[in-house]
Amino acid sequence: MRFLVDTQCWLWLQASPERLLPEVVSLLEDPANDLLLSAASSWEVAIKYALGKLPLPEPPARYVPARMAASGTRGLAVEHAHALRVAELPTHHRDPFDRLLIAQAQIEKLVLVTVDRQFERYEVRIRLAR
Repeated sequence: MRFLVDTQCWLWLQASPERLLPEVVSLLEDPANDLLLSAASSWEVAIKYALGKLPLPEPPARYVPARMAASGTRGLAVEHAHALRVAELPTHHRDPFDRLLIAQAQIEKLVLVTVDRQFERYEVRIRLAR
């Protein structure tokens, strides 16, 4: 199965996996499944780190790639089709990063792992992580 993990869940998976449901952690750690992190999530991490809203043990430019490699996470580029799909989404959710993740999951036919129940209002396959 192919999972796109939202930013918050991916950060928790790296530093505090106990915050996620154990069965979700097992799914995400299973090498038979593809774990994807959007470039939009890296952008979100970088912005929050720069604003002092996200403490990390090292700068995002080192932290994110190192944790991606250690967890077997592959990157998902933001394509024009992903960005343009956002305009077609209903406005159930206003967070631009989350809306982009929803668009990516729709287009790429991915299961979106999240703790945000607002995602359930969209036509996207989700797996709630807690």
